[in-house]
Amino acid sequence: MIFDFKKEYRELYLPKVKPVLVDVAKAAYIAVAGEGDPNKENGSYQHALTVLYSLAYTLKMSYKTDYVIEHFYPYVVPPLEGLWWTEKGDFRVDGDKDALHWISLLRLPEFIREEDFNWAKETAAKKKKIDCEKAFIYSFEEGLCAQMMHIGSYDEESKSMELLERFIDEMGYTADHNEKRHHHEIYLSDPRKTSREKLKTVLRVPVKKKK
Repeated sequence: MIFDFKKEYRELYLPKVKPVLVDVAKAAYIAVAGEGDPNKENGSYQHALTVLYSLAYTLKMSYKTDYVIEHFYPYVVPPLEGLWWTEKGDFRVDGDKDALHWISLLRLPEFIREEDFNWAKETAAKKKKIDCEKAFIYSFEEGLCAQMMHIGSYDEESKSMELLERFIDEMGYTADHNEKRHHHEIYLSDPRKTSREKLKTVLRVPVKKKK
């Protein structure tokens, strides 16, 4: 059976449109960090996605090469994720998307080691003719968060965020954005194939108890 993160961790990847609390354990990701407008054509964010998917599929298809990854099992490349923030600590930009800082992520299976990742970087760089040097393994324990499913355009997330923030307050928590905890989004739909009003995005906010 092919391992699918969305099915194995449904509470993390397939929440309802109603906000819930979730405790997110430590996980490792292929990561590329950057800043600026993610919609800029041929910008750093678009390059980051190219690198992420090149590495992800190089690792996924490694069993068809001479390179052997110990304890490998077939798996589905998980959905794209992103951490977002600004110099103010929050992720809101009031229309100025150039102020955004981000880390784009694709989750890694637990069996991937650093040497496997380095092999994938070298292999993808040669085969795809791309610079993979900015990619790194990012491991972090997200901890307690509030999350919900947003259905619709990325530019209309504010409506869902209002609902999520109201839930956080009513549950006796407050958002906990800092240098280690950021606004988190998981993109379950391909915007190239899905109409804007049907896009599905998991919105996740780190929280802590009110003082």
